[in-house]
Amino acid sequence: MVLNKFYVDELIKRALLEDINYVDVTTDYLIPEDQQGEGRFMAKADGVVCGTQVAARVFELLDSDVQITFLKKDGEKVSYGDDIMRLSGKTAALLKGERTALNLIQHMSAIATAADRYSEIVKGTNASIADTRKTIPGLRPLQKYAVMCGGAKNHRYNLSDAAMLKDNHIDAAGGITAAITKLRSKLGHMTKIEVETRNFDELREALEAGADIIMLDNMSPETMKEAVAITAGRAVLEASGGITEETLRAVAESGVDIISIGALTHSVKAFDISMYIK
Repeated sequence: MVLNKFYVDELIKRALLEDINYVDVTTDYLIPEDQQGEGRFMAKADGVVCGTQVAARVFELLDSDVQITFLKKDGEKVSYGDDIMRLSGKTAALLKGERTALNLIQHMSAIATAADRYSEIVKGTNASIADTRKTIPGLRPLQKYAVMCGGAKNHRYNLSDAAMLKDNHIDAAGGITAAITKLRSKLGHMTKIEVETRNFDELREALEAGADIIMLDNMSPETMKEAVAITAGRAVLEASGGITEETLRAVAESGVDIISIGALTHSVKAFDISMYIK
């Protein structure tokens, strides 16, 4: 996955405008415009780094002459004390970009680290870890990129990617069969249909109606194992809802194909990275 440069630049510009507005009263009144400085980003935890190019772009937009040396690449594991990248350029630009760059790389690295941890837990099973649409508005491309850097997979990117029938859709449409039948009459051949199910009756109905993917919502690992047997390969099975690190391995061993975890993007704690300037 390659991040769209136009999107990245617009996001960073909005973030810088939010932070600086029209003047940095500390830096602009304190640091000579032509003063040169050096900076380095250092990991203060063990994990997977992500967002190096995004963080670097913050400084490039502030100082077109900034020089950047990357010591770690996105998706690479880091340990406490590792330098991630080094910068040299106008001291004022380094100071102005510090917080915006750290906010982005810390958040993206936190997601990549969580994705890596979850993927390790399910290693050796048939299951893959996936994200959800529970993302921060405006940051979805960065968050989904970070998920992939951590070794997990992306669920649908947005509502245009696939038809996903959740309980409210099903109730509003008059049931699973009615909903799938209506969608099939209108969708193109490239668009898949996923159905959320809460019990075996709904699972069987979704199978009979020809769902491509079936979500097993808030089921126990034991129930999921039985659902895998009922499905017998006729649809892709996705486990979701209430899955924790403690239950993740058992869910994976039930035989499901995908385990989607919203916490990958909506509940991560920032990965600790510091920037030092001299």
